[in-house]
Amino acid sequence: MFPLSAFATPLPQNEPVPGGVVVMQLPQAGRAPRVQFDGRRIMVIRHDGRWYAVVGIPLATAPGQKTLSVRLADQPRRQLGFTIAPKQYPEQQLIIKNPELVNPPASALDRIEREQAHLEHVLNTWTTDAAPELTFIWPADGPQTSGFGLRRFYNGEERSRHTGIDIGAPEGTPVRAPADGVVADAGDYYFCGNTLTIDLGQGLYSVYCHLSKISVRRGAHVKQGQIVGSIGATGRTTGPNLHWTVSLNGTPVDPHAFIPASAIPALDSR
Repeated sequence: MFPLSAFATPLPQNEPVPGGVVVMQLPQAGRAPRVQFDGRRIMVIRHDGRWYAVVGIPLATAPGQKTLSVRLADQPRRQLGFTIAPKQYPEQQLIIKNPELVNPPASALDRIEREQAHLEHVLNTWTTDAAPELTFIWPADGPQTSGFGLRRFYNGEERSRHTGIDIGAPEGTPVRAPADGVVADAGDYYFCGNTLTIDLGQGLYSVYCHLSKISVRRGAHVKQGQIVGSIGATGRTTGPNLHWTVSLNGTPVDPHAFIPASAIPALDSR
């Protein structure tokens, strides 16, 4: 591991915890090393003349020693070790007015399964990008109202962990692309409502949920700050908000790893 002071922009915040991002310096090489973690390909970027691996750590990861598998050109693979520290996330109790959004009827289960499989396929698609933008803007004019990693209880029943952050703002508030990318998916999903997924390169994705409107089409190239939709209350939500998931190497990570502190609204409540 390396101190954060060694990482100038555009590297994200190094936080080796479940749900965090690990930034690890790699051995010197002329070409980009190929890196894997738990069998998944990992982002590798060039910064200040050195190669770095940028690794998303799943929320379910047990603390302890982990390894990256690194291959340099024409050399055997080598293992680089790092340590995941424990992190406790708080609980959140929510009341959902429509009980079918807590316990879906049998008629909706096939749809939910298809949607989950489709989104998983999208988020595990690798797109080569030599230098993805790793410094994000705050995507909507509003404060954070719910943090990443929460253990969530809907109407008293525990469900999946909160895999993003929520930003509160009135319906219709513009939503902007956090960085340059390509629209990988746009659709209406049972739990997530109107959902937009932007491919930012090398396994990094931005997912916006509960939108009232999606303003871009699949395949469109978007620029950082471009309006791509509007905040809404579609899907499973207690009211208008933007649920924002950032996925890296197929796993949700805390979006704050990619956001400068100066870009977060003063009323941020995380």
